[in-house]
Amino acid sequence: MRAGTEGARERWVSTGGIELCVRELGDASRPTVVLLHGYPDSKEVWSEVAERLRDRFHVVLYDVRGCGRSTAPQPLRGGFTLEKLTDDFLAVAEAVSPDAPVHLVGHDWGSVQGWEFATARRTEGRIASFTSISGPSLDHLALWLRRRAARPTPRRAAQLLGQSARSWYVYALHTPVLPEALMRGPLLKRWPKILARLEKLPADGYPTESLPTDAAHGAWLYRDNVRARMRRPRTDAYAHAPVQLITPTGDVFLSDRLYDDLEEWAPGLVRHTLAARHWVPRSRPDQVSAWIAGFVTERERGAGGPAAVAASTPAGPYAQAFGGRLVLVTGAASGIGRATAFAFAEAGARVIAVDRDPEGAVRTAEMARLLGAPEAAAETVDVSDEAAMEKLAAKVAAEHGVVDVLVNNAGIGLAGTFLDTSAEDWRKVLDVNLWGVIHGCRAFGRQMAERGQGGHIVNTASAAAFQPSKALTAYSTSKAAVLMLSECLRAELAGRGIGVTAICPGIVNTGITATARFAGVSEEEQRRLRKKAVRLYGRRNYPPEKVAEAVLRAVLRDRAVVPVTPEAHALRLLSRFAPRLLRVLARIDLPL
Repeated sequence: MRAGTEGARERWVSTGGIELCVRELGDASRPTVVLLHGYPDSKEVWSEVAERLRDRFHVVLYDVRGCGRSTAPQPLRGGFTLEKLTDDFLAVAEAVSPDAPVHLVGHDWGSVQGWEFATARRTEGRIASFTSISGPSLDHLALWLRRRAARPTPRRAAQLLGQSARSWYVYALHTPVLPEALMRGPLLKRWPKILARLEKLPADGYPTESLPTDAAHGAWLYRDNVRARMRRPRTDAYAHAPVQLITPTGDVFLSDRLYDDLEEWAPGLVRHTLAARHWVPRSRPDQVSAWIAGFVTERERGAGGPAAVAASTPAGPYAQAFGGRLVLVTGAASGIGRATAFAFAEAGARVIAVDRDPEGAVRTAEMARLLGAPEAAAETVDVSDEAAMEKLAAKVAAEHGVVDVLVNNAGIGLAGTFLDTSAEDWRKVLDVNLWGVIHGCRAFGRQMAERGQGGHIVNTASAAAFQPSKALTAYSTSKAAVLMLSECLRAELAGRGIGVTAICPGIVNTGITATARFAGVSEEEQRRLRKKAVRLYGRRNYPPEKVAEAVLRAVLRDRAVVPVTPEAHALRLLSRFAPRLLRVLARIDLPL
């Protein structure tokens, strides 16, 4: 749904002879979030993000002067200075939120402006927080360039040359007349298709029809500001509001090295990286809106300043990688699944806990929120049901966005020889342990591939995938199939930026032993064997939390096959270098 199609309110704000087109969504009594667009965009670049924020905040978008439906200054030269853009922002903020500071979010030139607003003395008290996406402060940029030019070590020289090459368009936009001619000619006609292909954006009618005029007028943003600030940067451009930085790692216009010294200017800076390209408000609205919502909510809870906001933000080795990412875990009601959901929650990820046990899934989601997940939901589904998994994938995408990390963890245990295992037992094990993984990979993996922004799939196999055993025929077969499926899928999806990992735990103290079935024995013998297995696994007492840690580490490092416990590592080595020994061990009943 596009911003403004339902329940939006439009107004005009006058400032310095300019009429700014302002659009508002959501309840005006809630905290105000102002979304500021970049070049050559209009406010519609924020449409998908605005839709995701409107239920929680008062969302405000406006066309920068000369763009969209706002009027342009006359003459154009000198009409786009940061000082005049600051006047515009203050006029909008006073109109939409006269009694409270606003939370500012900027992308591209919207972020460049946002840095000006968040560091200028005359805006102090009007900004509650600032989220910067793909746009540096011109003052910080000028000082960054000067420091590296003054002491040109090989690394600094490479950084300077690299950013200079990325900034080719800045030089082109300073050329008189030619840029406007190109923008009103063939270049802008092809721009939407070029943008969609390069950035993997949805083909939904964006950019708007005002693009040629927006691009021509917006060139003066560069001409009126860049050279002036490069010559005379402010040396007191310190942020007077908490700052959140979102850095797309695939941004072809801006090097992430530009932000190396940013903590000097924004104490308590909160950082996030995103595996995406420049136009993340369009390509990753789910992720961007989640980070914005989390940052704004934390600020509204009364954090006492930038440092306090940073302290309340998930930290640790995985927070920057997984903060705000959407993670779905099956089999999340207990054991490895629950521990994995908690580990991602502690890293600040949004968590979807899936299990056929509805109460268990709800408990996991509730605890995930307490542990730091900005958003956590519970879903009940039988992973062996293909239709149910497809329905779940559609629901999650509609309500939360495309999953970034999928953990296919649901599984059941079955012990028994081949001759004692019935066809029905085989179907049950394969339906959950193998087909459940296949259904998850198909439903959610297809969405990742169509989005075109990468992702990661984790499939829980087992040390039993390496070790044949006469006592675990069906279980070992299902887990070996999961391992091979993961390897094949990894090869297929590598070109789409999607990683696939097979996690292979060994003897881990989880609830699977209490529910495992033993083929070919009476119910009384089943109970006795379960109790024995529970005692054995309890004495081993390898915690599921260590498996969860291995999952996060594997996703971060894009590992293919990850044995976890010492015995899993040993069996993996033996399967590669001493398979004959494993065949001898297969004749022994091993409690794997």
